[in-house]
Amino acid sequence: GKNLLVAIMPWEGHNYEDAIILSNRLVEEDVLTSIHIEEHEIDARDTKLGAEEITRDIPNISDEVLADLDERGIVRIGAEVRDGDILVGKVTPKGETELTPEERLLRAIFGEKAREVRDTSLKVPHGESGKVIGIRAFSREDEDELPAGVNELVRVYVAQKRKISDGDKLAGRHGNKGVIGKILPVEDMPFLADGTPVDIILNTHGVPRRMNIGQILETHLGWCAHSGWKVDAAKGVPDWAARLPDELLEAQPNAIVSTPVFDGAQEAELQGLLSCTLPNRDGDVLVDADGKAMLFDGRSGEPFPYPVTVGYMYIMKLHHLVDDKIHARSTGPYSMITQQPLGGKAQFGGQRFGEMECWAMQAYGAAYTLQELLTI
Repeated sequence: GKNLLVAIMPWEGHNYEDAIILSNRLVEEDVLTSIHIEEHEIDARDTKLGAEEITRDIPNISDEVLADLDERGIVRIGAEVRDGDILVGKVTPKGETELTPEERLLRAIFGEKAREVRDTSLKVPHGESGKVIGIRAFSREDEDELPAGVNELVRVYVAQKRKISDGDKLAGRHGNKGVIGKILPVEDMPFLADGTPVDIILNTHGVPRRMNIGQILETHLGWCAHSGWKVDAAKGVPDWAARLPDELLEAQPNAIVSTPVFDGAQEAELQGLLSCTLPNRDGDVLVDADGKAMLFDGRSGEPFPYPVTVGYMYIMKLHHLVDDKIHARSTGPYSMITQQPLGGKAQFGGQRFGEMECWAMQAYGAAYTLQELLTI
């Protein structure tokens, strides 16, 4: 996560229903970019028909496809791979029953025992890509401990750099989670009076009903810590500062601040700190004692009609990334029992066209579409 400059306001309806608007700066400067490492594993076992073998010699595969495999049949470190590429070559012996009619004919004519193996290589799963960063190979010959029946085991680690994108999920520290609805160019983001554009716009409607006011208080305290503050003790310490230790009566900009969980900064203290924040280089105090600032529309340069809560909030990127969830299919595997497409991304399944969707089709009289959906 990162500390980002937050404005809490609606913006053209693009942050409706917990959606979030993000500045393109966070994409370009890799502020919320993360690196994901996926582990892919394959083993070679003893089967009834003979032992499986990890090899580069795979039937009916072109040299072009095998270009990144070493002599053992394992992909080289540093190779760029995408879905469908072979990571580890493996062949499995196949029995008489699995021979195709063509193979049977060849055997009948030439009486030769063709190489009866099939390709069971480890491939990059659908929709994934990246760079191979590590390989670990274990085998019985090297006296590695392996499960019963397993002769070789290979693990391949593929790393991927994921920039933040529309549809990714972000959250603060107060259960205030949301999905990115729009990424705006920096010049279109609302900006403060000194020209600083905000990084992220959250909707106001996410606060009152859920009553997680902590996020607002965090925003205010974040702004105080960013700006720094100085309590003028010459006039006497004000009432709100009575709880503060002497060393906290003054703080430099970008101070590192924490506040205890159940004994945190109180409202009067936050208001007092906001009224004592240090001015910026131009000598201006941008945020008032109520924690709000005048923002200007990045597209027109006009000020927004009302002051807006602005400050710094810690925003985290969650593991629910849109690239992992997006899925589409035309034809694919079917259930043996119902003859309907399977469900879910992992099975390369279809989208369920449920009861309510059927009613919508019936309401429009789309009989042929329903007939087609029934017979896909």
